[in-house]
Amino acid sequence: MLGDSYNGRMISREPTLERLALAHSLLLTPYGLDESHLSQALSAIRAHQVDDADLYFQYTRSEGWSLEEGIVKTGSFSIDQGVGVRAVSGEKTAFAYSDDISMASLMDAAHTVRSIATAGLNASTKVPARVIAPSRQLYHGEDPIGSLDSTAKVKLLERIEQQARAKDPRVVQVMAGLASEFDVVMVARADGSLAADVRPLVRLSLSVIVEQNGRRESGSAGGGGRFGLVHFDADCLTRYVDEAVGSALTNLEARPAPAGEMTVVLGSGWPGILLHEAIGHGLEGDFNRKGSSAFSGRIGQRVAAKGVTVLDDGTIADRRGSLNVDDEGHVSQKNVLIEDGILVGYIQDSLNARLMGVAPTGNGRRESYAHVPMPRMTNTYMLGGDKHPEEIVASIKKGLYATNFGGGQVDITSGKFVFSASQAYWVENGKIQYPVKGGTLVGNGPDALTRVSMIGNDMALDPGVGTCGKEGQSVPVGVGQPTLRIDGLTVGGTA
Repeated sequence: MLGDSYNGRMISREPTLERLALAHSLLLTPYGLDESHLSQALSAIRAHQVDDADLYFQYTRSEGWSLEEGIVKTGSFSIDQGVGVRAVSGEKTAFAYSDDISMASLMDAAHTVRSIATAGLNASTKVPARVIAPSRQLYHGEDPIGSLDSTAKVKLLERIEQQARAKDPRVVQVMAGLASEFDVVMVARADGSLAADVRPLVRLSLSVIVEQNGRRESGSAGGGGRFGLVHFDADCLTRYVDEAVGSALTNLEARPAPAGEMTVVLGSGWPGILLHEAIGHGLEGDFNRKGSSAFSGRIGQRVAAKGVTVLDDGTIADRRGSLNVDDEGHVSQKNVLIEDGILVGYIQDSLNARLMGVAPTGNGRRESYAHVPMPRMTNTYMLGGDKHPEEIVASIKKGLYATNFGGGQVDITSGKFVFSASQAYWVENGKIQYPVKGGTLVGNGPDALTRVSMIGNDMALDPGVGTCGKEGQSVPVGVGQPTLRIDGLTVGGTA
C-alpha cells in the first residue's frame, strides 16, 4: 500500500490521494508526464470555445482461465493502456484516443478535438486550480490477478468441476471460467477537477449439461464483484454447484410453457434484469433529452403502481456495478428514479445533464479510453415491500412463476420488451405444479410497472454477473428486485 513513513510506521494516505498516486505511477511518470502537461493539453482545447473537455487515462490488466472436460483449455493475459481526449460544444462531441501515452499524442488529440468549436472565442485558456474528487473507498484497490497464483486458480476450476460431476450422475459436461481485471483510471477535466479510481473485478462462471433418457438440459451459476479471488471459498463453490446442477435437473422435468395473458410472478435477485432492460434504459438521460424514451417529459407523473420505488445506486460496497467515481470524474451516487410510483429523476452524464439543466448523477460511463462516455446504469434495483414471497406465489390462481432469465430485447422508444425465462414454473390455485420451458415474457415496460400488484419483502441483488450493452459499449452492472406479482402480462409459450 502506498503511504508515508513516520518513525518506522507506515501511514496510509487518504484513499483519493492514494489512487491518484498509483495512477500517476502507472499512467504519467513512466512517460515523462505530470499534471502540468495535462493542464497544457486542456488549455490547448480551451483555446477554442468549448463547453466541456476531459482527458481519460486508463491502464488495464486482464486475465482469464477456462476449463472444459476436466482440462484447462485456454488461458489469457493482456495489458492495455491509453488515453482518450474529448471536447464538447453544445450537443456535439469531438473525440480522439491513442494507445501511445505521450505529450505529443496528447497535444495532437487536443488540437484535433478542439476543431469542434470556432477558434479564438474563449477569453481564458487557463485551466482552473486543481480540485480533487471527494474521498471514498467502496472497494479495496488490490490487484485481484495476484490474489491467487496460477496453480491455485487452476485448482479452483478443477475443484468446482469435480464437485459438479459428483453432485449427480446425470451431469455429463461441465464448463467453468475465471476472469480477473485490474483497472486504473484517471480523469482530468477542463474545470480543474482531477479524479482517479482503482477498480478490481472478478467473475467465476459455471455451466453444466445433464442428460437423462436421451434428453439434455443445461444450467448455470456464478458470481463476482470488486474483490479478490479468495472470495470464491468452499461455501461459495458449493452454492454455485447446487444452483447450476439444480437448475439443469429441474429443466429435465420441464414441460412446454403455456401462452396467453396471465398473472406472472418474478423471483427476487437476477430477474431484476427485466427491470434493468425494460425500464432502466428508458430512464437514461440521453434518450429523455432527445424525447425518444417512453418516459420523456414525465417527471412528477405516476409511471408505476404505488409501492414501486426504483433506484440506481453506484455506492454499494464491492458490487460489480459500483464506482468510486464515474468515468467523467464525478462521484457515484444513490439516485432515486421512481419513488412510490412517481417518476422523480433520470440517470445523467455531464453532457446531457448540462443540456437538461440538471446536475450529473455520477452515471457517465465508458467501456475504455477508446470510447466516449454516456449515461449508463450502475446497480439498478427496486426496493422491497411487505409481502412474503410464499404469499405472493400462493395468490396465483393460474399463472407463471419465473425465477431466472436468459436474454431479452427492449425498444427504448415504445418500452416494448421480450424476455426469455430460463427457469419458470406453472402455478395453479397457489401451488407450484411443474417446471416449464420455452416461456417468453412480452410487454411494455412503463405499462408493466403499473400492473405490479404485490411486492415481496425479499429484495436481493444479483450474484455479480451482469454486463450491459449500449451503442456497442459494454460495462459491468448490477441488478436486483424483490419477488413481484405483475397482473395481465403476456406469455409467449410453446404449448
